[in-house]
Amino acid sequence: MDLLLLEKTLVGSFVAILVAIVVSKLRGKRFKLPPGPLPVPVFGNWLQVGDDLNHRNLADLAKKFGDILLLRMGQRNLVVVSSPDLAKEVLHTQGVEFGSRTRNVVFDIFTGKGQDMVFTVYGEHWRKMRRIMTVPFFTNKVVQQYRYEWEEEAAQVVEDVKKNPEAATHGIVLRRRLQLMMYNNMYRIMFDRRFESEEDPLFNKLKALNGERSRLAQSFDYNYGDFIPILRPFLRGYLKICKEVKERRLQLFKDYFVEERKKLGSTKSMSNEGLKCAIDHILDAQKKGEINEDNVLYIVENINVAAIETTLWSIEWGIAELVNHPEIQKKLRDELDTVLGPGHQVTEPDTNKLPYLNAVIKETLRLRMAIPLLVPHMNLHDAKLGGFDIPAESKILVNAWWLANNPAQWKNPEEFRPERFFEEEAKVEANGNDFRYLPFGVGRRSCPGIILALPILGITLGRLVQNFELLPPPGQSKIDTSEKGGQFSLHILKHSTIVAKPRSF
Repeated sequence: MDLLLLEKTLVGSFVAILVAIVVSKLRGKRFKLPPGPLPVPVFGNWLQVGDDLNHRNLADLAKKFGDILLLRMGQRNLVVVSSPDLAKEVLHTQGVEFGSRTRNVVFDIFTGKGQDMVFTVYGEHWRKMRRIMTVPFFTNKVVQQYRYEWEEEAAQVVEDVKKNPEAATHGIVLRRRLQLMMYNNMYRIMFDRRFESEEDPLFNKLKALNGERSRLAQSFDYNYGDFIPILRPFLRGYLKICKEVKERRLQLFKDYFVEERKKLGSTKSMSNEGLKCAIDHILDAQKKGEINEDNVLYIVENINVAAIETTLWSIEWGIAELVNHPEIQKKLRDELDTVLGPGHQVTEPDTNKLPYLNAVIKETLRLRMAIPLLVPHMNLHDAKLGGFDIPAESKILVNAWWLANNPAQWKNPEEFRPERFFEEEAKVEANGNDFRYLPFGVGRRSCPGIILALPILGITLGRLVQNFELLPPPGQSKIDTSEKGGQFSLHILKHSTIVAKPRSF
């Protein structure tokens, strides 16, 4: 079988080389393509660039080839955008032309080839899914309804950490408790459910499956088979694991959460007034024939990944930076004590009168952007961008991290300095009012979760700083903030041990 596969691979390679040469010559006559490294037949730039297309590597390529560059990765065209003006073109001015999503062999599995909201192409299905998800998840009304529960979950974190004697001495991996908090925050919105402790068997099963999904999807290890179809047979084992994880996750969502909610709904009238949580609204849309059962499950899949994990990464980055910058942590604590007074725990409305807290959050999102390349865009048809021709179905990567960390655009961007948002960047907000700073994207395909993420970040970081002095473990002056990047993600490499010394009021 191996010899037969090798023979087919070689024959396929030869045919692909001929096709690539012909297509290249034809395209060369038709298109004025963006600059980039010289591609070779079949492999394009893959042998030169490699699989690891992270934000820092792409920033280095931009320094060499310019603010718009083209990478030929096997059969795929990747256009990398690295300037505010071009980002505005992609996300706003030509938001319709570049409003679709490109997927890959693994994301096709986890999203049912775009049956979700995040990775579906721009069109009627996306508009329908966005509308169905907006009312139960992404409105000010939702924030006001659930902010008491977010405050309650943050208070429970503080209480549990205070009860743990290790926290004040040797330190604990605070992320583990914060992960439970984030699941409870979102599962209360989705299903009116919460998990009692980190030992909850269902929570651990869910956490493990979500973690495996994230690991498989974010890895660069499968890029070769995605870029070069003739190498795809070597991915069979990897894709089989992805399918198994996907099926187990969706079955768990269905059996333990969606079906349970359906049973509850069948016992009482589900008028609009009776819709208690997000899944009720979504199931109501299914009953009306607007979406099918698979769409319901893929909405749950999106929230598990996009809402829970990304916000958790940002909380973890914020804590790490506060630990490593004790003077900033003290300044934030002084603001909380002065504005709110001793003993008054920060609430969601309070965050509006805590400018330094907001600056800390903005600086965390700038330096440690959770989705540094945003979610990739795609043009369904041939398009123009920056004076160049962009072939249809190109993958468009906006390097939002570089936009916010380019020294030509920002003063000392490598520094964690919240004060910049009072000084030279006083008018910059996280909502995309400045195309140098797009932690949630902007335009039609921006992340609607901004309306949930910012208050949760404010409540969580605020309460931790109010109640604890956050320090590195004994014998260390700082904690490790090495990055771990993925297909779209940026999170901390090591989940740090944090010493949390309770404060006396």
